[in-house]
Order: sequence, then structure tokens, then C-alpha cells
Amino acid sequence: MLKERKLIIAGNWKMNKTVAEALDLVHGLKLELANVKEVDLVVCPPFTALSEVSKVILDCNIRLGAQNMHEKNGGAYTGEISAMMLKEFSVRYVILGHSERRQYQKESDALISAKAHGAHASSLKPIVCVGETLAEREAGQTEKVLETQVRGSLAGLSKEQMGETILAYEPVWAIGTGKTATAGQAQEAHVFIRRLLADLFDETVARRARIQYGGSVKPANARELMSQADVDGALVGGASLEARSFADIVKNSI
Repeated sequence: MLKERKLIIAGNWKMNKTVAEALDLVHGLKLELANVKEVDLVVCPPFTALSEVSKVILDCNIRLGAQNMHEKNGGAYTGEISAMMLKEFSVRYVILGHSERRQYQKESDALISAKAHGAHASSLKPIVCVGETLAEREAGQTEKVLETQVRGSLAGLSKEQMGETILAYEPVWAIGTGKTATAGQAQEAHVFIRRLLADLFDETVARRARIQYGGSVKPANARELMSQADVDGALVGGASLEARSFADIVKNSI
């Protein structure tokens, strides 16, 4: 399908895969996706597998992403990982503000904004996640929640930095639940986010920005979701843990 913006499909492996399992998966992905040029492909293993996975994909069309990072590049922050550390493994992308971190680690929009600035300072491309809970959607607060998260998480970014930022709309009620936003619901949210970007930056930035959909993306629903005019790819969770299912999502999106 012809899209105004190049699709970007990223696999978020979350807290899954030993190094050996990660290598099996990425070798399978290399074989399955060797000829794909129409889509930017990203895998985001756990920190422990970044080094070995980076060696495997160095010569192919798959790029490496991390699942999180600290906003500062060094210091007394026990257990944290900096952007400069990620760069050592040829990491190109980093997921920031995933709903699981917002929920379990209580990450705020201000912290996510600080991390986004830190990522750009080290030439990493942030994938900034936003999305509403089921209670917020049922209360009619979807747009209010999205506006708060988008404005807060992108605060202070320049137009140039926004051009190197990916947004991921992930309705929290659809993550790992088997429920998926309908193609119409996804498109509606993406249109609203794009309008926010036009207000925050300008129409050109908004038109060029890539907005992924995330939330129980599977091979069976990928085509319909990716066919929406403002859906520019997917941030895939569970279905990215098996080479064939992730590859089928990619192939069904083209």
C-alpha cells in the first residue's frame, strides 16, 4: 500500500528472552525479513541481549532499539542505563513512556520529556508512547488524556528533534489483553494526535511525524490497521516474540 510516510514496525520484547533465545529469534527475523525495504524494522530486546543481538543485525535491514533509558548520561543512579551506554551497542531507537512504565514505575510526562531530550542529545530516536486506560476511554476522556501526555512528554522539543521522534499510540486497555482498537478508533486517535502536533509545532512537522499503533497487533489485524491514512506502523508486543508472527505482521502491512 502507498503511504505518505514510511511505515516503522518495532518489536518490544519486554522482559522476555535469554541471550540464547534472543539470538534464535533475531536469526529467524533476518531470514524472514531479508528482502523487506518498504518498512523500517526495529527490534527492542531486553538490555542483557543488546550486545549479542547488535552483532547479528549489523549487516542487515533490522535496526536495534532499547526499551528504556535514564535521562542523564552518568552518575549515581544504581540500576539505570544511559544513552551513551546504549550507543555502544549501535542502538538507534529507544522506547520511552511505555504504559507499563507509566503504571508500574510511575513515570511522569515530565520525566519522559527529560528522557526524550536525553535521547536526542545522544542522537537516539525516541519512540514516545501515549494512551488512555479503559476507564478513561469509557469516561470520554481519551482526547484529554492524549493531549496531556503528548504536550507533557514532548515539552521543549524543537521541530528538528520532533522530526526524529516517533510517537506510539497505545491504548492501555488493548495492551496484552487481546483487545484491539478498531481500525476506526486507531485512526481517530492518530488524527487527534497529529492535530496536536500541528498546534505544538507546525503543519509540516505534523504531516511528517510517524505515529505507530500498539495494542494486541497481530498478523490478522495488521493489514486493516496499517491501511489507515494516519497509522504509520506498529509497536508490537507479544506477537514480536516469535519470528513468523512478527514477519507476518510486517508482510501484511506492506
